[in-house]
Amino acid sequence: MEYSRNQAFLIEFGKNLRKIRKFKDLTQAELANDLGIEISQISRIERGIINTSISTANEIAIVLDINISDLFNFDKKS
Repeated sequence: MEYSRNQAFLIEFGKNLRKIRKFKDLTQAELANDLGIEISQISRIERGIINTSISTANEIAIVLDINISDLFNFDKKS
């Protein structure tokens, strides 16, 4: 059960990141380049495949010019 809740959380986090990135009119490649990471890592985060670190989440927020809390602003009932 715990895995299921964590997986659902990662998927929702990724969907929210994708929504914000697109709202900011950035491609995955542009975001990855600005962060100095591989585009595949952004893809895996957005698809909920990997659990990103809090420091990477902070860097994402800085690049997207948002509060880090905005990345977690989604329904967490899952």
